[in-house]
Parts: sequence; C-alpha cells; structure tokens
Amino acid sequence: MKVYGTDTSACTHKVLTVLEEKGHQAELVFVSVIRGHDKSPEHRKRQPFGEIPVLEDDGFLIYESRAIMRYLDRRLPGPSLTPSDIRAYGLMEQWISVEQSYVSGPVWTLVRGGPVYEIIRRSPAVDLLPPPPNEAEAAQARGELARAFDIVERTLAAQEYLAGDAFSLAEISWMPYLQYLFASHGGHLVTERPNMAAWWQRISTRRSWIKVGKVLDSVENT
Repeated sequence: MKVYGTDTSACTHKVLTVLEEKGHQAELVFVSVIRGHDKSPEHRKRQPFGEIPVLEDDGFLIYESRAIMRYLDRRLPGPSLTPSDIRAYGLMEQWISVEQSYVSGPVWTLVRGGPVYEIIRRSPAVDLLPPPPNEAEAAQARGELARAFDIVERTLAAQEYLAGDAFSLAEISWMPYLQYLFASHGGHLVTERPNMAAWWQRISTRRSWIKVGKVLDSVENT
C-alpha cells in the first residue's frame, strides 16, 4: 500500500492513524500541497480534484480521507474501529458528519490566524494562501466551535467516547483538527470543558496518535 500525502496533513493523519491502529505499514509518498505537487498532472491522475491524501492498494486508488478510513477498517485485519452495534455505528457516523459540517471549517479559520500559517506564509506558496481571518471572522469561528464543543461536552458526560464506550473512527476524524486547534492557541476551547478535556487526554495519548499526530513546524516540512 501507498499513501500519497504528507505527515503534517490533517487529512493524511486520519489515514495514517487507522493504519497504525490496525498494525499495518504503508509507504508514505510525499506530495506537498505548499509546493503545488498536489495540483500536478501526475497527481491529478490519482486525485482529479488535486487534493491529498490518496490511498493506492494493489493498483486500486481511493481518495477522500473519510472514505479511506472506512475502507481501511474493513480491508485490514486487526481491531475494528467501527462499532458492531447498529446504534453505536449510527452515532459514529453522526459524529464524523458533525466534524465535517461544524468543526473542521471553523478550526481552519483559527489556524489561518495562528503560528502554523505563519510558517506556511514563509513558503513558496504564500501567494496561493487565503488571508488571515479578521477579528469578526475569528470570533465567529470560536463561537461555532463553542456551540459544537458544548454538545460534545454533554455527550461525554455519559460515555467515554463519541459513539459510546469504545474508540472508533469518529475519534480519528476529530483528532487532527483538535491537534491543530491546540497548535493555534485555541486549545482552551477544549480544556475549559472537563469531559472533553478528559476525552482528548485519552485519545491524544494513544500510541498511534503519539506516532502520527505531527504538526507542521518548519517550512522544510511543507
């Protein structure tokens, strides 16, 4: 197997975390977004929208990180990351959808105003980047995250994980965005909510995430 992406990409993190949780190794083929490699004709043959990651499995190509997560969990042996109980399964899918609809967007708004994007702005792709958010945009993003995190806080008052009593793909879909939120001075939105803070402590100290959850820290890594 090959994964086309970078080791600091949030979407690539999801795929690499599933691989680690399943105990499977894949070759990471570096495709830099900052240097425009994802928009190259060669990469567009793998991913026509010009994004990362892409998984190659014995000639089979699949893109979109959430789809790849689900594919790998069914494809590989090892502990299942998808609940067998139908209601827990539904909750897992619900929380993946919540991340996609209400969390990742506002997180990236805040990331664009933080130190990670200051690194990116020293890269060759500076002219391709959106501007930092203004204060009104940042305040709106914080408000949107607060609303979502309040719902998570209430959910985690009664259970240890988003879908119930077990770690699942739902956590994996959230973890990269929370990691980048912490790296962008937004971690208080998590830590000021005790149930969510305890949940983040549980999931961010897993062996797989300690190995995978790398935040961009230099232009050389872009």
